[in-house]
Amino acid sequence: MPFFVPSRSIRQACRGSTVTISDWSQSVTNTALADAGKAPARDKAALREVPVPRLVVVTGFLMMAVSFMVNAMDRQVFAPLLPTIRKEYGFTLQGGGLLATGFTLGMALAGLPAGYLVDRFSRKTVLLVSIVIYSLGTLATPLASGWGDMAAYRIFSGFGEGMQAAALFAAVGAYFSHRRGLALGGIGTAFGVGVFLGPLVGVRLATSYDTWRAPFVVFGLAGLATALIAAFVVSRRMTERAVEASVSTASFDYMPASPYNRNTIALAISAAVGGVVLYGFLGLYPTFLINHLHFTTAQSALAMSCVGFGGVAGLLGGWLGDRVDQRNLLIGGHLALSVIGILVYQVQGTLGWQCVFAFLMGVFGTGFVFPNTNSAMQRAVHPSQVGRAAGLFVTSYYVTAAFSGLLLATLVGSFGWRQAGLWQVTVLPLVAVLALAFVRTSQFNNAVREPTH
Repeated sequence: MPFFVPSRSIRQACRGSTVTISDWSQSVTNTALADAGKAPARDKAALREVPVPRLVVVTGFLMMAVSFMVNAMDRQVFAPLLPTIRKEYGFTLQGGGLLATGFTLGMALAGLPAGYLVDRFSRKTVLLVSIVIYSLGTLATPLASGWGDMAAYRIFSGFGEGMQAAALFAAVGAYFSHRRGLALGGIGTAFGVGVFLGPLVGVRLATSYDTWRAPFVVFGLAGLATALIAAFVVSRRMTERAVEASVSTASFDYMPASPYNRNTIALAISAAVGGVVLYGFLGLYPTFLINHLHFTTAQSALAMSCVGFGGVAGLLGGWLGDRVDQRNLLIGGHLALSVIGILVYQVQGTLGWQCVFAFLMGVFGTGFVFPNTNSAMQRAVHPSQVGRAAGLFVTSYYVTAAFSGLLLATLVGSFGWRQAGLWQVTVLPLVAVLALAFVRTSQFNNAVREPTH
């Protein structure tokens, strides 16, 4: 079995890595613990009144966006390399499909606990620790000896990614409460850039070093470097800002007291459908292109990257989410996914057309449905419950995504690619449309209320 042999520069960088990473980990841990000790619930109130310089906000937001971009690159590098990994280990299509999307099980498991933690403790601490966790999981993946430990490393990585998502969504959603859709759309855009770069850079690294293990090593080290930089660049004055700081004079008596109410449950169903549709597509799309349409690995990586390019539409999707009825916007997004499923699996087409279809999947899947479901769920709860809303979104979105690759692979084995795509990518979004019909945006925390007399 071939193993990754790094270049001289990488070997020199890694020489003595035990000491370097250990010292670095201790430094980050000490920083995180110090932050945790400085940010109990009683101190968060004080942060509401602290003015934050624009430069601090901009650099902090950009750093958090970069960390989510690296997160996306980590996620998407596996799928285009899956055919090579399956060949080396002898995995079945179903086993490979579960590996491709199974990391989201770790994300789902992390969602609710992380949402609880970020409502009570330092969001920055959760953010830093989570980046370290998923980076270590990525570094461990090339060391797997079989399906079992590779799945464990993938789930471990996903757990860190889920923690990061909950902390990041809560921090951004709370600080930019008046422009929550646009801010989360910007984070979604960063994710789209990562989806775009991950397959292209990953396949290039695998080709250059003649092993699929190379990109996992590079991306894992990049994640650790991101955590180190974020420890000094991202300010607690931004991450710990409570949403009540900007809406303290508002009354939310019209809203349900529980974070698990009619609106959040309906949105959670919509999120679950979005996860199984988008991640089922992402997890096996390169396999579909290579095995069914006979594209090369490089061609499949190009088409896969177009999904990420489409995700740049997150800024537009988030901007619209702040200005129009989000329920109607989400219904339109799911209907668009349904139509795109027909184009991908029924029309099929050449490489050029598949790039167009993949781009549209990114526009509506990661640019419209993802950020608006996320921000709508935060708007469906009392401002003090933003963390739990973020955690609920992460869990509901990724718990189905964890098994979406296995589901699609099973459908392909039984009915072929056309029928599998029809049921999972075209019909399922209609379930989300039905659930969204029960959402009442008049009970959102940004709803315009008539003055009482």
